[in-house]
Parts: sequence; C-alpha cells; structure tokens
Amino acid sequence: MSPLTESAAGGGPPAGTGPTDGTPAAAGTLAEAAPGYRAGRTLPLRVELVRQLGRRRTLIMGAILAALPFVLLAAFAIGGEPDGPADRVTLMDTATASGANFAAVSLFVSAGFLLVIPVALFCGDTVASEASWSSLRYLLAAPVPRARLLVSKLAVGLGLSLAAMVLLPLVALAVGTAAYGWGPLELPTGGSLGPGTAAWRLAVAVAYLFVSQSVTAGLAFWLSTRTDAPLGAVGGAVGLTIAGNVLDAVTALGHWRDFLPAHWQFAWADAVQPRPEWSGMIQGAALSLTYALVLFALAFRGFARKDVVS
Repeated sequence: MSPLTESAAGGGPPAGTGPTDGTPAAAGTLAEAAPGYRAGRTLPLRVELVRQLGRRRTLIMGAILAALPFVLLAAFAIGGEPDGPADRVTLMDTATASGANFAAVSLFVSAGFLLVIPVALFCGDTVASEASWSSLRYLLAAPVPRARLLVSKLAVGLGLSLAAMVLLPLVALAVGTAAYGWGPLELPTGGSLGPGTAAWRLAVAVAYLFVSQSVTAGLAFWLSTRTDAPLGAVGGAVGLTIAGNVLDAVTALGHWRDFLPAHWQFAWADAVQPRPEWSGMIQGAALSLTYALVLFALAFRGFARKDVVS
C-alpha cells in the first residue's frame, strides 16, 4: 500500500493540510508516488500573475492610481496655480511648471498614504484570500510545497506593488506633459534639472519609495499567513503604517524616531535637488529592508508550521 493510500485508510488528514506538508520529505514521497513530479514546476509565476491580474481589486486599484493625475489636473484647472506661503517656495508651488514637476508633485501627495494601499493590498490579500475561499488546502494538496507557494505569491505581490508605483508617475508625466509641456524640472530651491536628468532622478525616487514600502509589504504578508480574513491583513498593515506616521509626528520621541520607517518616507525628495543627498535614503532603505526581511522570515517560518484547514 502506498503512503498516500495508507494516509487515507488510516483516517489521517488529507495530503497538503497537515503541518508537515511542503517539507522536502513530503515532496520526496510525492515524487516517488507520482513519476514526473517536480516541486519547482508547481504554481509557476506566470500562472499566479495571470490569476492576480484578472482579479477585480487589481483592476480597480490600477484605475484609481491612473485617475489620480487627472484629479490633480482638474484641481489645478479649477483652483488655479498652486500658491504656497509667500516666504518660501515648495515643490507643490512648481506643480504646473512642466510635466516633470507635475509627476514629482503626484509622487509627493501620494507617498504618505495612497501608495501604501496597493502594497498592503497586493501583499496582504494574496495568501489570506486563498484561505477565505477554502482553496489554500487544495493548492497545498496539489501538491505545492509551502515555501514555493509563498515565494510565488510574494514575488507576484511585490511585482504588482512595483507596477503600481511606476504606473502613477508615468501617467502623471504623460498628463503633465500634455497639459504643461515638456521641460526641465524646476526646483523649489532654485535652478532646474534637464529632462533627461529629471527622468532618472524620478526613477531613483520611485525605487526608493518601493524599498521604503517593503516594511508595509512584509507586515501585510506576515499577517496574510496568520489570518483567513484578507481585510484583516490589509487593514492591519495599513493601520500599523498609519500608527508609525503618527509616532513620527511626536517630536518628543527625539532620536527614537530614527528607528521608524515612516521617518524616512520622504527622503526621496533629496534625489530631486541640484546635488542629490544620499545619506537619508541609504539610512531609510537599510532600516526598511531590515524590518522587511525579519517580517518575511516570520511569515515563512510560521506558515511552514501552520495547520492549514481552510
């Protein structure tokens, strides 16, 4: 009698639902029972990507991010050009100077909260949604090794998060160029950056924003492996990110705020200066990646021992 038959006859849990599913031993047993089985070929990235791209929440989030530049354009058209304090010029005051300025302002107004939502959504909904649909145990019984399943879902979640962050400035650049023309990036501190220089500086800013949001991604992904409620994972990640922003506003904490990822979320603005400053972005990226790696490790460790029953 084969191991799979013995498990069924003995009344044990179905393959893929026990806490030892997905281990090398389990995969080896399956390989012997099913010739041609290769753990590395289960749940290919392209399959998971197509599944996630076809979901309604992905399309809605993409539409919201693509619509934001049009909302800003309408706001400037109705209210006139931005007018900041008379004693100083801010990035917002230069929004209508060129398409590059409009793209930079779009990043500025969305970095604090709006860009948090797609990261929390794509990384927090991915595993918990399978559990809420009662399909997670069937994926594991396919059998997809647990580590393989998490790697596929995390890679696709991070990929969609990056795509969301790239989509916003690209649409803003196109809309701003159509409305205000193609020109240099006018700096609030004086001077300007040529279109070519401005383009790669904005690319650096987007890359930093993605790295800085890795904490939110790690938190959402860890919560997604701990709960069967997608909204709980997404909402928990967004809520804790907001809590970090609130704590960063408490100046009484002094240098303790340096250990908050939220303290460095606008360090990307140092990239759009006449001479870019890298120290803030380096500190923020190192802190965010450290927290993110710990959270990802907790997610993989906890899920490997979890008894999946849904």
